[in-house]
Amino acid sequence: MDKKYVDYMVEQAQKLLAIHSPTGYNQEVQQYLREELGRIGYPETTGPRRGGVACCLGGEGDPITLTAHADTLGAMVRAIKDNGTLMITPIGGLNPNNAETSNVEIITKFNGSYSGTIQVENASTHVNPHVNDPRSFDENIEVVIDEDVHSVEDVLALGIETGDFVCLDPRTVVTKSGYIKSRFLDDKACCAILLAYAKYVKDEKVQLPRQVWVQFSVYEEIGTGGATLIPRDAHDIIAVDMGCVGELQAGTERKVSLCAKDSKGPYSYELLKELALACKENGVDYAVDTYYRYGSDVEGSLVAGYDARHMTMGPGVYASHGYERTHISALEQTFQCIRFYLEK
Repeated sequence: MDKKYVDYMVEQAQKLLAIHSPTGYNQEVQQYLREELGRIGYPETTGPRRGGVACCLGGEGDPITLTAHADTLGAMVRAIKDNGTLMITPIGGLNPNNAETSNVEIITKFNGSYSGTIQVENASTHVNPHVNDPRSFDENIEVVIDEDVHSVEDVLALGIETGDFVCLDPRTVVTKSGYIKSRFLDDKACCAILLAYAKYVKDEKVQLPRQVWVQFSVYEEIGTGGATLIPRDAHDIIAVDMGCVGELQAGTERKVSLCAKDSKGPYSYELLKELALACKENGVDYAVDTYYRYGSDVEGSLVAGYDARHMTMGPGVYASHGYERTHISALEQTFQCIRFYLEK
C-alpha cells in the first residue's frame, strides 16, 4: 500500500480524534469533514437536518454506501451539586470505571468552555475509607471543575448549566511500533480510512465499477446513525466500524475484522462471502467473528426501511469503549479490503 495513504490515514485519525464530538454535539466535526472532502476534491456534500455528511465518490449503477460514525461517547451535565461539582449523565456506553480521572472540557451554551476532571466523590485515598466502592454515574462519580467554585451559585455564574456537554480528552498516542492508542478510535479510525479511500479514488483517477457513497453519521452511539442520509436506492450498506478484539475473538489489532453476526442477528451472508473472497484473493489479513454485545449503523438503516444487503467490517480495536488500541496495519488491511472489494 502506498505510504502516502497510510500517513494520510494516521494524520486524519489524529485530527478527527482532537475534535470533540459526543453524540449530539456534531457541528465542529461535520464542518471539518466537509472541508477535508472539499480539499481532496469532493466539494459537493450532503447532510440532513439531524446531522451527518455524505459524498458520492463516483461510479454508476448498483449503489453502495460505506458508513462510519464521527460521533463518540461522552457525557452531559445532569445536575449541579451543592458543593460546586457536576453530576453527569453518560452519552452512549461510557463506562464510569474507565472514565474516572479523565480530563474533560465542559462546553457551555453561551459562555465558552471550562476544563475539569471526572473523579469519584471525595477522591483522596487518605481521607476516604470508601474510595474503592463501585463506581456509578448515579451515585458517586462527579466532575470537579478547574475553577474556584463551591456552590450551585458559583457554577451558574460561570455559565455552566444542565444540558451542557462534557467531552473527554482522547489522550491520543501513536507509538514508534505503529500502535494507535486513544479514546474514540471507535469510530474515528474508520472515518480516517474512508477519507483516505476517497483521496485515493480522486488522486489515482480510479474508475469505480459501481456508484460509491461514503457517509459519516453522528448518532451511531445511540443507535440511529444509519436512519438517514443513505441513498434510498442503495443495494448494499457496509458499516465501517471497529472490530472487536478480546477473548474468543479471532480478530486482532493488526487485521481487518468481518462481522458475521452481532447482538441483533446475522448480517448478509452473501456480502460477507464477497468481502472475505476479496481478502483471500488479494492477500488481505482478515478474520471473521461474531459480536454478541455490538450494534452498528446498518441496523439503524434496516429499521428505517432501507432494502439493502448489510454488513459490518473494520480494523480490530482492543478495549472498546475505554482507552482503545489498534495498529496502523489494521487500518491498512481495512483500506485494502474496501479497495479490492469495490474495484473487483
